[in-house]
Amino acid sequence: MTDMIELTIDLPDEHSTIDFGARLAQSCKPPMRIYLSGELGAGKTTLSRGFIRGLGHVGSVKSPTYTLVEPYEFDDAMVFHFDLYRVADPEELAYMGFDDYLMAPALLLVEWAERGGDWLPPPDLLIHLSSLDGGRQLTLSGRSQQGKRVCQQLMA
Repeated sequence: MTDMIELTIDLPDEHSTIDFGARLAQSCKPPMRIYLSGELGAGKTTLSRGFIRGLGHVGSVKSPTYTLVEPYEFDDAMVFHFDLYRVADPEELAYMGFDDYLMAPALLLVEWAERGGDWLPPPDLLIHLSSLDGGRQLTLSGRSQQGKRVCQQLMA
């Protein structure tokens, strides 16, 4: 896709990953699909924790590895945090009612979105995290008009 916007950001530690997640949350408005990819331990859940706390959540942010989804309700947004690591077949998303989440005017954070295959619609934002010198490197790709707007805001 030639008209997408892509940013690469070095995040030297866990704190910077959480801070970036909070900053990202301030630029995102529902409905929006944000897909996170990267190897185990790359920081997907840490970034999600910062995102959810950046919207005002107080308390722990659990990884939805076993529950598949954790909902968070705020005054101006609903967030559904998914972890598809344990999904063996994309059709499982149909059985769990994923279509209902896609129809909701919410922010969807989806870790391991690649496990949803072609069953998932394209993301507004695609975030890839990889290890880099003890920290992380984040690549953020705006894939829709809304996603590109978020990237532009983060570049300003």
